[in-house]
Amino acid sequence: MYIQSAEQISIQQPLSDDWFDAPIIYDSVYVRAIEPNYKEYIESNKARRMGKILKRAIVTTLAAAKKSGIALPDAIISGTGLGCIESTGIFLEAMLRNGEELLQPTHFMQSTHNTIGSLASIEMKCHGYNSTYTHKGVSFEHALLDACLQFNAGRIKTALVGGYDEMTPNYQLLLSRIGYWRAHSENTTLKKGEEAFAGETSVSFMLSSEKNEKTICQIGGIQLLYQPNENDLRFALDELLRQHACTMNDIDAVFVGVSGNRANDAAYHRNAPVLFAGKPLATYKHIFGESYTASGLGMYAAATCLRKKRIPQHMALNGSNAIDHVKNVLLYNHSDDKNHTLTLLTS
Repeated sequence: MYIQSAEQISIQQPLSDDWFDAPIIYDSVYVRAIEPNYKEYIESNKARRMGKILKRAIVTTLAAAKKSGIALPDAIISGTGLGCIESTGIFLEAMLRNGEELLQPTHFMQSTHNTIGSLASIEMKCHGYNSTYTHKGVSFEHALLDACLQFNAGRIKTALVGGYDEMTPNYQLLLSRIGYWRAHSENTTLKKGEEAFAGETSVSFMLSSEKNEKTICQIGGIQLLYQPNENDLRFALDELLRQHACTMNDIDAVFVGVSGNRANDAAYHRNAPVLFAGKPLATYKHIFGESYTASGLGMYAAATCLRKKRIPQHMALNGSNAIDHVKNVLLYNHSDDKNHTLTLLTS
């Protein structure tokens, strides 16, 4: 699989890679996405009927399709942890407030997780394979794995794969009450920011089975493991590298999902020194924030670094300098220390 284009709407400047040289730094534990000018992509009468996450998903989808030159992909595969939670909340609050009467159907119709992929299909007039995965912090990786299987089976030649999540005030408050956003990391050697903070994600990738002049990088493979021990992770890593005929000596850096949350970072503290000993580590959640599909922004950030052949210093952990001449990177992510994923990207 080759990444032909990648577009994001997040807490950084939308549809831009300005964050690479001059990221916006936040000191709040709750930040909502910066909205682009939707009028350039969506007709006003359509936009009025869409929730924020739907508008973001459609814009990144259309922008990725335009940049890649692939107007009609063979498949649309989405990953989302919370789906259209804002529309769901509005509908449920209206039920309580109005005694289950005089309810607006729009919010109900937009409250399901697969609304995102369905609407993208309608906008692009894509009648091919369409699937949505909801697996908390590895939702995006499951979507990516499905695309990999479809490519390997020869069923598709192009695919739009994305990760989409929003963070509503109510859900952020719920996580705050259990101490999620202010659980400081104890291990300062792997801590980038002072604390975890909430962000929002809309990232779309146009993938193809053929390399061309627009190709950003290749997805060498992906491994998903459930409750692995150290030997399981080591075996999966070796197998992933073997399939691409490379070793850890060929890896220039490893992107990890360190966020500043103690529970989240513990697995990285435990496994990174063993699996990636001596390799520079990079992170991205201090730029884009935490969400269930933040790993999609991690892959976007890693792909951007491969395109620019450089990892800036503000992404490096442990006080490392900027890394130049980047050709091969690994992404290591986990969800609740149960589901672990390894992804290989090569230029």
